[in-house]
Amino acid sequence: MKGMKEKASDMASSAKEHVKEHKAKAAEKAEKAAATNKHEKEMAEEHRKAKEAEAKMELHQEKAEHRAERAAKEHGGGGVTHVPLTATHAQHGHHYHPVGGAAAVPHGTGTTTTTTTVQPSAAYPGATARPAGEKYL
Repeated sequence: MKGMKEKASDMASSAKEHVKEHKAKAAEKAEKAAATNKHEKEMAEEHRKAKEAEAKMELHQEKAEHRAERAAKEHGGGGVTHVPLTATHAQHGHHYHPVGGAAAVPHGTGTTTTTTTVQPSAAYPGATARPAGEKYL
C-alpha cells in the first residue's frame, strides 16, 4: 500500500511535468510566430528548452521527496518537511565535523565546540603529492 501511494504521487508529478512541457511548447510556437528574425526564433527555442529542463528538475525533486517521505514513515518517522536547497545544514541542526576535529556534543547541552583543522597528510597518510603522470593511482 505504501508503494502505491508513492507511485500515485510520482504519476501526479509526471503529469505536472508533461503539462509544463506542453505549455513551454505552446509558448515557443507563440514566440516564433511573433518573431521577426532568426535570432528571436532561436531565443524562443532556448526558452522552451530551459522551461522543459526546469520541469524535469522539479519532477526529480518531487520524486526524491516522495522517496524520503516513504523512507521516513518506514523507519518510524512522521514524514519529511520540504527543505529548500539554499538552506545550510547548520540552520536545520545538522553539524558536521572534519576528520580529526572536535567530538560531537549532543544538542541541548549548552556547550559549544571548536573544530580543529587537520592537515590532509596527517588525516590521510596516502594523500601526499603525486607526480603528474600518476594522478589517479
